[in-house]
Amino acid sequence: MTSGTHDYLDDPRNGDILISINGEMYPRDDAKVSVFDSGFMLGDGVWEGIRFHRGALLFLNAHIDRLYEGAKAIDMDIGLTREEMVHRLGAVLDANGMTSDVHIRLMVTRGVKSTPYQHPKVTITPPTVVIIPEYKVAVESAGIRLATVHVRRGAPDVQDPRLNSHSKLNCILACIQADKAGADEALMLDPQGFVATCNSTHFFIVRKGQVWTSSGRYCLAGITRANVLDLCRANGIEAFEKDFSLIDVYGADEAFVTGTFAGLIPVSEIDGRAISAEKGPLTARLQNLYKALCEREAGA
Repeated sequence: MTSGTHDYLDDPRNGDILISINGEMYPRDDAKVSVFDSGFMLGDGVWEGIRFHRGALLFLNAHIDRLYEGAKAIDMDIGLTREEMVHRLGAVLDANGMTSDVHIRLMVTRGVKSTPYQHPKVTITPPTVVIIPEYKVAVESAGIRLATVHVRRGAPDVQDPRLNSHSKLNCILACIQADKAGADEALMLDPQGFVATCNSTHFFIVRKGQVWTSSGRYCLAGITRANVLDLCRANGIEAFEKDFSLIDVYGADEAFVTGTFAGLIPVSEIDGRAISAEKGPLTARLQNLYKALCEREAGA
């Protein structure tokens, strides 16, 4: 059994959560969307994962920016102002009496269709907006294992990997291949064979005191990724977005992944090669800097 990057402590309160669907609250077991919904039928929509920590939606503006930019890119009018969307987030948190340690999945699909067909013209309702808040405390990992997979991050003229869309089949196939190899997460390459990202997190290596991550051309515009790069630059740590290959990865001193849910997670092994038996010093430092950033964000 692999551990993964999204492990969390089981919380019985999640069995009784209320879920927001188009502004109405439903118990978990009654929260449903139509089989004709664009998201269910075609993966047509955009989404965000947002942390709620000590009464604050962390990095909310960045998440809302990405959501609305993604919707605009796929020519979808969400039908709510940014302020109305934030109000809905607050409403479902209030309805559940939540104050901290919550992970929110905000999903917006194009809406319900009159018939199974991909063209947006057969969409007959406004977009479907679903907000699922769950109590989730990440299980801190001493180090995850990665496996490089054959599934590539595609070129932007195929399906732009920077778009946080509901269509995640390539990432799912990568995840399955890594799991079959006994790894926790898949390391994915770009069309030229350079390292791009992982199937659900962003990938970094440390070499001779420098932090490297991919060019960003073939990965989601990660909010935690951007925050970590900013922290490096603000704290005298050399950080680069660049092309690099698996040879650079195998010879790295440290490696880690980033994501909204768990923050920074050290990587101990890649393709059966040991990277670091213990959490590296720069990884540990960045973990602490990121936790401090989240506390400042919550305090603000």
